Amino acid sequence: MPGDTQISAVVSRTTKELLERYVRATGVKKGHLIEQALRHHLQALQEVPTDVIVHPRLVVTRESGDVVLKEMARGKPTQALRDLMRDGD
Repeated sequence: MPGDTQISAVVSRTTKELLERYVRATGVKKGHLIEQALRHHLQALQEVPTDVIVHPRLVVTRESGDVVLKEMARGKPTQALRDLMRDGD
């Protein structure tokens, strides 16, 4: 289309597979899906305060991961957590 520009980006194999699966299941064109997703994401970044954005990928060190595992193993669920998890039943 006139006025359109092609861009290139490297994505993970997992992201590519998710994209391919969605496109096959819905018939949506890849370019349209990527355009809409990118616009949606950029608009959200402009409108949502940066301190409430939760990134989809967290990177932890071996040491910090071990700490998380230890805390999870010894933690006990609170009554509020039990009630929250039971609400879906």
